[in-house]
Amino acid sequence: MAAPAADVEKKMDPQFEEVSSVSEMSTTQEGVTAAYEAKSTVINEYIENEIGFGRYQFQLFFLTGLGWAADNIWLQGVAIILPQIKNELHPSRVEFATMSLFIGLIVGASVWGILADLIGRRLSFNITLFIAAVFGIAAGGANNFTTVCALIACLGFGVGGNLPVDGAIFLEILPKNQQWWLTLLSVWWALGQLFASLVAWPLISNFSCPDASNCLKADNKGWRYTFFVLGGVTAVMWILRYIVFDMQESCKYLVAKGRDEEAIEVLQHIARVNGKTMTLTLETLQGAAKERTGEPGVNTKMSTYQVVRNAFSSFDLSHVTPLFSTRRLAINTSITIMLWGLIGLAYPLFNGFITLYLSTQVKDQESSTNRTYRDYSIISVLGVPGSIIACLVVDYTRKNQGSKFAMGGRKLTMALSTALTGIFLFLFTTSKTENAVLGFSLASGLTQNAMYGVLYAYTPEVFPAPHRGTGDALCSAFNRICGVLAPVIKIVTTNPDGTAVGGTANGPIFVSATLFMVASILMLLLPIETAGKAAL
Repeated sequence: MAAPAADVEKKMDPQFEEVSSVSEMSTTQEGVTAAYEAKSTVINEYIENEIGFGRYQFQLFFLTGLGWAADNIWLQGVAIILPQIKNELHPSRVEFATMSLFIGLIVGASVWGILADLIGRRLSFNITLFIAAVFGIAAGGANNFTTVCALIACLGFGVGGNLPVDGAIFLEILPKNQQWWLTLLSVWWALGQLFASLVAWPLISNFSCPDASNCLKADNKGWRYTFFVLGGVTAVMWILRYIVFDMQESCKYLVAKGRDEEAIEVLQHIARVNGKTMTLTLETLQGAAKERTGEPGVNTKMSTYQVVRNAFSSFDLSHVTPLFSTRRLAINTSITIMLWGLIGLAYPLFNGFITLYLSTQVKDQESSTNRTYRDYSIISVLGVPGSIIACLVVDYTRKNQGSKFAMGGRKLTMALSTALTGIFLFLFTTSKTENAVLGFSLASGLTQNAMYGVLYAYTPEVFPAPHRGTGDALCSAFNRICGVLAPVIKIVTTNPDGTAVGGTANGPIFVSATLFMVASILMLLLPIETAGKAAL
């Protein structure tokens, strides 16, 4: 038997403190209205006690995971082909290709993340991979460097919406005791890198110019074949998400927009897919809001056209200011955005040019294309256990909240894995042999993915659903904005042929390692811990 609304309110999670209010529009400590908080608490209880984790969530885990995989597939896909583009198209600076991708990612993260709060999660979920697939395939047929960069920017616009939106979609239908699945979702990010490397290794090794000084298009098809395969796979991902799976709008988004009846219909659909029966009614949901505020809240049904029209006719900062509405929230939101920025610069400074580093780091050994992409594939494999380790640690902190180790929760796990990443990158710069280069690259790949696994879970958890898309968009956009600086630093510290400027061959890697160390310190200063707490 489901808990009555009054009892549900008493079970409210301590993270979301009860605040007395006299009207539906009064705002809680978490930057949401009291009416929304009451309804969200009821929904969380019914998801945990009646709907549970079943077939619908597992399918959504797979399909949102494909979105996360696609993000890293294209980030790594561009990094992988840089040496071949440089040999064939002879750009003044090949790093401009990476810069173009990040410009597209900035716009995509901002647009799709904000739209997720304005008109719903479904649009971003259904269209982003289609855009990435079309422009990714087109980029493989480009005949000059300018066209390549333009098409890469367009695919970045599409794929850039996946990180801020897909995590929010998945989190908002998870029971509290199953939120560790959000950390496990990061394994798809690692699998995306692994897939891109395994596709590129045979294609680029076997279909690239044997002579870099005389590289013709006919002899250098490997990078084009790589883009065709990655684009085709992305198209299959889109078909699975848009045509095969019956994606439901987020129930918490609907409640935040006053569409309570539609939210109940969504929950009933998910319960049916899971083979469960849900007893939550519209009266119970609105009764929770009435007990808190004295008003049941609005209940409207709108067409897609009405949703879009209303969203853009009243566009303002209403989804941004609640993220800074209290001192605690303002500090936490600011640090979280800053972390995404620091890591957004640190990660591509190394990983965005990793094939270039692998081919030039060991000076006393002749580089080969096959060895470079073999090493890159091996490094990619280690990312998968990194995500799994992060998931196990996060689940441990949830189950053992009273233990000394678990007191750190998400924050301690993030800080430790981020600091280790910085240490291993510092050690990478000292490498003089192929085995040392590979070893430190493997170690940093493991800890980086562990770090991302927890960060990807923490970020949507800490933002309430009415503003989650916007909060995720701010983080993701700032991450990409800082990422644009990575090719700039690479250009400043190296010559066009890859040699060092002023003897600082490892300059970008030193910067990357330092940024990871700074980020690890900031993670410990976050005032909000989300381990073991239900997300609003």
